[in-house]
Amino acid sequence: MMVATTENLPGREIKEVLGVVFGSCVQTKHIGKDIGAGLRTVVGGEAKAYTELMEESRRTAMERMIKDAKKLGADAIVGMRYATAQTMHGAAEIIAFGTAVKTH
Repeated sequence: MMVATTENLPGREIKEVLGVVFGSCVQTKHIGKDIGAGLRTVVGGEAKAYTELMEESRRTAMERMIKDAKKLGADAIVGMRYATAQTMHGAAEIIAFGTAVKTH
């Protein structure tokens, strides 16, 4: 499945718009990771445990969005974006969304 942040796909023509598709993932903090990240605020540097957590969350959200598009019979998603939100203290949601389309 082709996924693009653009509204058009070079070499392909959108023949049908199927609708907006979503995928989301809510991740919570792990106490061990939280302690390590807290120490990073003192000494500086990247909180790698959180970076890995966010990368995993983005992948999961994207996979779920693609699954949603496939249910509609799409062969591509255009205008794809990510959004984030804090759902509760210590938890963050990543949402992947875009427009499912059929191309030729």
